[in-house]
Amino acid sequence: MNVTPWLRPGVIAAAFLILIPLFGAGFCPERTRALRASVPHFALITSPGLLCIPYALVAFSFGDLRPGWLLLYALLPIAIAALMDQARDVDVKRAGNWRDFAVLLGLGLAVDLRWFESAWPAGLAALGKMLLLDAGIFGFLVVRQLDGVGFDMRLRAKDAGVGLREFCTFAVVVGVPLGLGLGFLHLHALLPSPLRFAGALLFTFVFIAIPEELFFRGWVQNLLERRLGRSLALIVTAAIFGLAHWNKRTATFNWRYVLMAAIAGLFYGRAWRDQRRVGASAIAHASVDTFWSIWLR
Repeated sequence: MNVTPWLRPGVIAAAFLILIPLFGAGFCPERTRALRASVPHFALITSPGLLCIPYALVAFSFGDLRPGWLLLYALLPIAIAALMDQARDVDVKRAGNWRDFAVLLGLGLAVDLRWFESAWPAGLAALGKMLLLDAGIFGFLVVRQLDGVGFDMRLRAKDAGVGLREFCTFAVVVGVPLGLGLGFLHLHALLPSPLRFAGALLFTFVFIAIPEELFFRGWVQNLLERRLGRSLALIVTAAIFGLAHWNKRTATFNWRYVLMAAIAGLFYGRAWRDQRRVGASAIAHASVDTFWSIWLR
């Protein structure tokens, strides 16, 4: 990974601003929910437009500030907030509304099909994905006040126990045998330093597992349960999670990746619904990805 683009002051400032909603909601969930009652309604809907600032900082640092992208990053979060506000008003039974699924579909496709990556300098597209996550966090957690998400980064021992249980079950019973049999996994006999392993696990947990588990389990599976029931929602969400990996590590449909990710998604979903905690499923997810990247890629 080339870290040079990340060392510019504007990029550092943008990354800091982008992480505020994630860590704010993760470490202060009660205060995050309380924002709706303490902010005037107009400000509640329009304030997400400030998410255009990180884009502006990055683009200005590279001398490539484009008005069209600036406008999109200002208006899209406002549109999400407005839709979530409407969903909260009309969905009095909290059963899930078409607006919820429209927003999730839009965010998911934007990330999976890389619609907005051309807005960002080379190597910095991850910032764009995190901006979309921030828009979702504000929309679903602050405006929509969606319950049952379980997004709390103040981890408990139970989170680790459940997450590691699902990781071990997946790896031993299904993941490693099937992955080796399909030629998807390749064993590497190496012993990384404890520092490298811990760093890889922490990075994967914060920047890959937490965002994906919040989206797929905290939002998608959570809402589908209200329509489909626990078991079918688990299966459908895992299938969607698998299909979201169709273009990873290849330019064509990577069916092996889709299959392995879908099966893993079943175990991540089980971890989340055990206590309805994103932290538990994120630990399972981060463990799988870290062990895969070091020993089995």
